[in-house]
Amino acid sequence: MNPSISDASKELQRMSPIDWAEKACEALMTKFEPENLPPERFHYHQGVFLSGMMKVWEQTKDDRYYDYTKRWVDSHLLEDGRIPKFKSDELDDIQPGVLLFPLYERTGDERYKQALYNLVPLLKQWETNPSGGFWHKGHYPNQMWLDGLYMAGPIAVQFGSTFGEPEYADLLAFQALLMAQYTKDPVTGLLYHGWDETKAAAWADPDTGLAPEFWGRAIGWYPVALLEMFEHMPEDHKDKAALTAILQDLLIALVNYQDEATGLWYQVIDKGDRPDNWLENSCTSLFVHAIAKAVRLGYLDAKYMEHAWKGYQGVIDTLKFDEQGRVVIGQICIGTGIGDYAHYIARPTSENDLHGAGAFILMCAEMALADEEKAKISQP
Repeated sequence: MNPSISDASKELQRMSPIDWAEKACEALMTKFEPENLPPERFHYHQGVFLSGMMKVWEQTKDDRYYDYTKRWVDSHLLEDGRIPKFKSDELDDIQPGVLLFPLYERTGDERYKQALYNLVPLLKQWETNPSGGFWHKGHYPNQMWLDGLYMAGPIAVQFGSTFGEPEYADLLAFQALLMAQYTKDPVTGLLYHGWDETKAAAWADPDTGLAPEFWGRAIGWYPVALLEMFEHMPEDHKDKAALTAILQDLLIALVNYQDEATGLWYQVIDKGDRPDNWLENSCTSLFVHAIAKAVRLGYLDAKYMEHAWKGYQGVIDTLKFDEQGRVVIGQICIGTGIGDYAHYIARPTSENDLHGAGAFILMCAEMALADEEKAKISQP
């Protein structure tokens, strides 16, 4: 037997979720100095990866993770808190601002607060469709994408909670409700990737304006975003009950599409019977994270942890190691816009892609908390 395969097998068996989270962080830290994380702008690829890393820092108290994240953020900030390399009309470039909160809390450096005030108030002037839904990007007029809730929701609600501006929770709750209202399929309970109220987009259904398919990772961002928003939203917020029901219905619908053999979910969620469809790790990681977190926070019955653990193990079973012993996360769909079935199926995959690694780290960090809870229960 190849020694590297044997060694990898032993690693797979003994490592805990937080071990895997750290392995993934370190694989990327070894590959990139923080200032060189691609792309060369303030963008959610780095943002989701470093958001996962900060959760690992919170659990391990290892300041290497905090320092790495701080270096990346500092490389994008001017002294007055401006961010020169970001696109002010793309929700994707708002998301990394969530990293500013822990940095501001720990250091008191006013640059971080000013940067938040340079980012989040943009949402009050954001371009919207006729119903008030945020355009995903300036060059995609009237298009709402599920991904957008993760890009704008957590940062805006935390901003409102931190700085006493509760209207941001109202604004983003409205966005979440609007998305669910127009993208939810009543038959499957799943959410379509996007919606164009004007029906002008090439992909839009001429009658409904809906995207044609249920794409895995887009769906994953939505419950992950809701759960982050809930952590900073008042319990008695007027929309909390409705959003909770949406979260529960979506996660319960998703377990119906988990692959029985592997525990993973498919690239196009509801078409696992098609021979050209394929199992995808980033959406699985986001679903596992959301299910486990929803259980931990009391939004889902504990019985759903069976699905979370099965999905987690399914992703772990796909992992490999390179010649230097660094973990390799594969089966990650690259960045993807809205299209038809053939479009999603033809998308290339990558290894250790930043947003795929970020989804993986988020999963592992949440499953580490579940692991701790399981250990407490098993103690005499």
